[in-house]
Amino acid sequence: MKIFLFFLGLIIIPFLAFSGTKSVYFAGGCFWCVEEAFEKLDGVEEVYSGYSGGHVDNPTYKQVVNGQTGHIEAVKIDFNPNLISTKKLLKTLFLNIDPFDSGGQFCDRGYSYKSAIFSNDKELLRQVGDLINTIEVNHDKKVEVLILPFKNFFLAEDYHQNYYKNNPIRYNYYKISCGRERKIKNLRVNLG
Repeated sequence: MKIFLFFLGLIIIPFLAFSGTKSVYFAGGCFWCVEEAFEKLDGVEEVYSGYSGGHVDNPTYKQVVNGQTGHIEAVKIDFNPNLISTKKLLKTLFLNIDPFDSGGQFCDRGYSYKSAIFSNDKELLRQVGDLINTIEVNHDKKVEVLILPFKNFFLAEDYHQNYYKNNPIRYNYYKISCGRERKIKNLRVNLG
């Protein structure tokens, strides 16, 4: 009987853990960098690079960065809410962007590289509002992260998925030359 219960537990526990998966959609400039930041967190099951918020179905990278679609480079983060909270995910976003930059992020400029949170979840939006208020009070600056209703998400091309893992030399060269980590370190965003 004990062996039966053991094997039953091996089947049920992973099923229960996976069945609670939720998703959030964030943008923070280059989706390669955002993907890397979130994939390192316990409780995050998968991060997908893509495009969100625009009016064109299944856009290409070239269309998005040329401003023809209304989309922003974004990530879909699948996570287990029993292991990580949306508040922790939001804090991770704000600690990996320049929340005061209205023109893009770091060396990536333009609408398609703006920081954004896409959601229709009232509790998540309340948490976002609280966090933005705290940051603005602590820094005496306006947070420029867009808060947009979630309407769509389209996966980016395959070569963008897990780019930081699959192309570490190119990725690290880009990240260093873009100044992302240096700027984040100097910002010292105070989340209260």
